[in-house]
Amino acid sequence: MKDETPARAKSAEPQPEPHLDTSGDSDEPAFSWLTPAGKGSGTAAGSSASPAASSPADSPAAASSTAGGGSTVEGGSAGHAAGASSAAARSSAVAGGAESTPGSRNGSIQPESRADRKAAEAAAEAPGEDSSLVFKEPLPTSALQVRPPEEEVERRNAQRESAANAKPVAPRVMQVLLAVFFPLVLLILAVRAVTSPLFLWVEYNRPGFPGDGYGFSTDDRMTYGSYAVDYLSNWSGPRYLGDLVHRSGDKLFKDGEVSHMADVKLVILSTFGAGVLLVLFSIIAILYLRKRSTGGVRRGLFAGSIVTLVIILGLGTLAVLGWQQFFTEFHRIFFADGSWTFSLDDTLIRLFPGQFWIDAGMVIAGLVLLASLVTLVLTWPTRRRRGLAKDGAAPAAVQE
Repeated sequence: MKDETPARAKSAEPQPEPHLDTSGDSDEPAFSWLTPAGKGSGTAAGSSASPAASSPADSPAAASSTAGGGSTVEGGSAGHAAGASSAAARSSAVAGGAESTPGSRNGSIQPESRADRKAAEAAAEAPGEDSSLVFKEPLPTSALQVRPPEEEVERRNAQRESAANAKPVAPRVMQVLLAVFFPLVLLILAVRAVTSPLFLWVEYNRPGFPGDGYGFSTDDRMTYGSYAVDYLSNWSGPRYLGDLVHRSGDKLFKDGEVSHMADVKLVILSTFGAGVLLVLFSIIAILYLRKRSTGGVRRGLFAGSIVTLVIILGLGTLAVLGWQQFFTEFHRIFFADGSWTFSLDDTLIRLFPGQFWIDAGMVIAGLVLLASLVTLVLTWPTRRRRGLAKDGAAPAAVQE
């Protein structure tokens, strides 16, 4: 049966001229990869029914039948069977990922006819097919989907939680510095308030202030005392006090008194300079905490007010229990022994008697105590200031 077809082809009449009429051809490209983007499966389905799909050059079986010019039914059946088996082989090669040929695209064989291409596409896109038969290129990031061991995952989670719960060190340091600077700044400001002509006027004119037994009137005290207080805060030399004289022409201040006032001036100016630096550092700490730590300023000032109260109460207790001993030990800290003791008729003692220093100490302690109490009340950690919820309400964020 297989040998009859070639024999009949050889004994047949000469082959007719090829069919060149293109009026019935469609506009579908010869290959699927030439199809413009955007055309769907409807265009492909419509093109399969065009007359070009049944042209003589599309199938070997059709070519064999035409060349034989009257082949038997048996021979035609064999040709169609051979064509069908060829199309099935091509379809299985495309679906199974067969090796590519020079005319292939994306690693699949391009069938020779449109009918075979449609059969191959239908076989590749048929639902229910095993996805393992279709070649899929792995993603470039597929290695990132590999899960590390459980121990490593737990360790990383623990480190992440520890880093999230750990509070930064810088805000804590700023809070501590603010708490330490606060009592010092208050003390320096109180001292500055006492070393002023206003305090002198209040002291000399208040009822019960002891008078001078050597002849200074209240006006004399106010004049000479103002020179002494002004000297502590200006940049003049010792001559500022050394050149002052009585109405009689005698020196108002002795050399020992001028020397002691120079020592006092050095301590006062150094204290005021340190106070300016502390105020600048406190402002920097406050600005930093306002940006980096919610409630940091409040906590720093609250701690500072507590420290201030402890210091003032402690020093006040020592002063009440023994004022003379407290006054002596205070002078020994800053001045050499013998440089700050004078007789009762010296000008410094007549201008600034013992009661003056008791009153000055009380005013300093009272100002610092009042400022610390006000700060304590304003920074007391209430629920609202801490941002906690009240009666089940949502917590409010408080920025200080």
